[in-house]
Amino acid sequence: MTDIVADVPKPRLVVRPRRAWLPTNGRELWQFRGLLARFAARDLTLRYRQTFLGMIWVVLQPLLGAAVLSFVFGNVAGLKAPGGIPYFVFTFAGMTAFNLYSTLATRASTSLISNAPMIQKVFFPRLLLPFSTLLSTLVDLGVSVAVLVILLVANGIWAGAQILLFPVFLTMMAAGGMGLGLIAAALSVRYRDVQYVLPVALQFLLFASPIAYSAGTAPASTQWFFAVNPLTGLLEGVRWSVLGTAAPSAGALTYSVLASVAVLFAGLVIFSNLERQFADVI
Repeated sequence: MTDIVADVPKPRLVVRPRRAWLPTNGRELWQFRGLLARFAARDLTLRYRQTFLGMIWVVLQPLLGAAVLSFVFGNVAGLKAPGGIPYFVFTFAGMTAFNLYSTLATRASTSLISNAPMIQKVFFPRLLLPFSTLLSTLVDLGVSVAVLVILLVANGIWAGAQILLFPVFLTMMAAGGMGLGLIAAALSVRYRDVQYVLPVALQFLLFASPIAYSAGTAPASTQWFFAVNPLTGLLEGVRWSVLGTAAPSAGALTYSVLASVAVLFAGLVIFSNLERQFADVI
């Protein structure tokens, strides 16, 4: 009897529920880093498959978005960019940062629903799915930054040494977008309305944030909104770092950075606490 028990193979992996207060398991994510890379490569491959223009959309999307905002706010509303900066360049700089935020939030929010059969049948850290959308988003960001550099060189714009802070502002925008995406992804498993509400909310945020205009040019009665908008300090910081426009106030910038970190942490906590229910509910 002892020999038979000794010959029984021991389990190689024991799946235990995570403590509620832990936002994530870093060691577990590292063990599945190969799967994360495969998910990211698949997301990047499928993003523009069976499209007529293919990867050209990566260039067209930010250009068309900036062109529409420039026409609405620059031509129709008659707003001017500060310091004689071409209005399209002014708008494109803001769109580059906002697209990073909104794209991460949107793609991460649908990552669980679009992979429902896999979640029901295979064990792996569910956090890999929203994190895998980061690669394709960074590809889009790289193209937008390259176009922005071309526009800056063509127009002879040089902000100075503060351009070194440009990646820092983008990182904070990415943190806020990923945090929002994690919250939406976790909630959309049970409440499918979230995947319909989020794009509408992001569209409203696009026009309500200082992307195609400076927050200082808005009417005094609306300044309170920009004060509570967590994107205001970062968007103003992005333009200051690459265009040399007015720098955001220390208070606004601190608030935006803390808000991005808080949203990311909240997203990790909410996602981790609801993760054990995904396979049963989805």
